Amino acid sequence: MGTQYPALTEEHRSFIAAQKIFFVGTATADSLVNISPKGMDSFRVLSDTRVAWLNVTGSGNESAAHVRLNPRMTLMFCAFSGKPVILRLYGRARVLHPHDADWTEMAALFPALPGARQIFDVQVDLVQTSCGMAVPFYEYAGDRSALNDWATRQGEDGLIKYRDKKNRLSLDGLPTGIFPEPPDLDG
Repeated sequence: MGTQYPALTEEHRSFIAAQKIFFVGTATADSLVNISPKGMDSFRVLSDTRVAWLNVTGSGNESAAHVRLNPRMTLMFCAFSGKPVILRLYGRARVLHPHDADWTEMAALFPALPGARQIFDVQVDLVQTSCGMAVPFYEYAGDRSALNDWATRQGEDGLIKYRDKKNRLSLDGLPTGIFPEPPDLDG
């Protein structure tokens, strides 16, 4: 049976620190539901009721678009080794972009990853654990370097053009807020 907590405990923090992957779920009232796997060194516990994660450039930008209209976010961690555990964090997120005033302060919490485009700052309302007895065992073999390599090859100008083409709108046509105003791609 699931157990609910009003905040993260030290045991939860230790469990999160040991995980190599987490999943993010968002949606608006009318949009497609988005669930994304996240990795790299991109998650931070800021307090017992606040977490943040760094989002890098990818093929979509659903979470940013959803959070602009509906700040609900669910984060899920599950054990692929050791004791079977699923840990969910339910909360309200705000998205920060490099053009936002508090970007620099928040970005300093993470490694400088090529392609970093957003940080999600999540106020945790509920923590829930449940058994993960149906989750299979998997062995961690290492991080992939392909996304970082790709972002490095693009350079800043290439990333701006890519984001303008692929990250400005969600699959449902919702704006993501990735640019403060339309970029001047010709200048």
